[in-house]
Parts: sequence; C-alpha cells; structure tokens
Amino acid sequence: MPAKPTPPTRLPDPTNLREVLAYWVRLLRVQKEWSQERLAHECDLDRTYVSAIERCKWNVSLANIERLAHVLGVAPWALLKPPEVPAPTKRRASQAQ
Repeated sequence: MPAKPTPPTRLPDPTNLREVLAYWVRLLRVQKEWSQERLAHECDLDRTYVSAIERCKWNVSLANIERLAHVLGVAPWALLKPPEVPAPTKRRASQAQ
C-alpha cells in the first residue's frame, strides 16, 4: 500500500511562482488524499510531470495550470497566489511580565 501523502513542510518563497504553484498543487492534492498518479490521471497528465511540478522543475503552461485548478477545485489564479503568512501576535504588556 502506498504511503499517505504528506503536505508541504515549508512555505514557498512568495517571489518564486514555481515554488508557489508547487506548494498549492501538493497541499490541495494531499487534502484530497490523492497520490501524484491519481492527480495526473484526473488531469490527463503524466505522473512524472506532476512530480516535476511539485519539485519546481518545470515551467508549467497556462493550459496545464487551468487543468490542475479545475481538478483541484480552485480558480487558476489561486494556484499562483502566495499563501498568506499569519501576522505575529503582539503580546500585551501584562503578558510580557
């Protein structure tokens, strides 16, 4: 039985669109509990291509971004939007002591 897919372990560099795309594809794929092979099948792509996307090895065409987005259930632009990093919470003066 294949290993359970794991989500990304770090946030992408927000200035690197390949990293941002890889982050979202992997995160959304894992949330569906799909293997790369299953995602590739659903998108009519090769599994090695999906793997290369998740490893930031390919410049992905807009047509393939649309395919991935449709199958993953998001708008295509959402796959290129850097994830928002939660702002650090400020400690109140009473907590600092």
